[in-house]
Amino acid sequence: MSVQGSNLDLTPIWISLKTASITIVITFILGLLAAWWIYSRKSEALKMVFDGIFTLPMVLPPTVAGFFLLMIFGVNQPIGKFFMNVFGVRIAFSFSATVIAAVVISFPLMYRNSRGAFEQVDTDLVYAARTLGMSEWNIFLKVLIPNALPGIISGGVLAFARGLGEFGATAMLAGNIIGKTRTLPVAVYSEVMSGDMESAAFYVWVMIGICFTAVILLNLYQLYVRKKRSF
Repeated sequence: MSVQGSNLDLTPIWISLKTASITIVITFILGLLAAWWIYSRKSEALKMVFDGIFTLPMVLPPTVAGFFLLMIFGVNQPIGKFFMNVFGVRIAFSFSATVIAAVVISFPLMYRNSRGAFEQVDTDLVYAARTLGMSEWNIFLKVLIPNALPGIISGGVLAFARGLGEFGATAMLAGNIIGKTRTLPVAVYSEVMSGDMESAAFYVWVMIGICFTAVILLNLYQLYVRKKRSF
């Protein structure tokens, strides 16, 4: 496969963008809710246990996380069998598997950034809101999120980039099916293994361009926030 030729497979770009876009919606919501739930707990022991569980995918090798996902969603595993028998849906080695793998791996970044942002919010604001009779849900929506928004946005951008670049867990759970589960990182690996360095380089530069753009947009947003706060 040559970059100059007409046979360059562009599907990894669309698969990766679609995967990352769906992933960030799921991860953003789950990460926010998990961070809020941990932030609201009174028991430090409970916080430590669940923080360890939520953070584990970030410190485990992605292939190990992928192995556990395969043991959960494989066609011969209970959950995988359930979806196959009840809904007729095969999760492993499908597009859904690319999303699941990316969500699991990118979730800790969203969770930890959101939790850190919540913990930076002035607790007096939370106490004042409770004194005024606001429900915990309204405090979450109207006090915590607005005041923690820069950190939340940072977590979202990092989680998006991490989901876009996920390789190990995706390869384990989704495989390398052309036009279906071959994401950009998997495509890079495949082309290098086949000796097509030009196509691999093309995919690499596409990924660099997307991730660099995301980071630049994040920096511009943070610059805007700093300028707004200085007035």
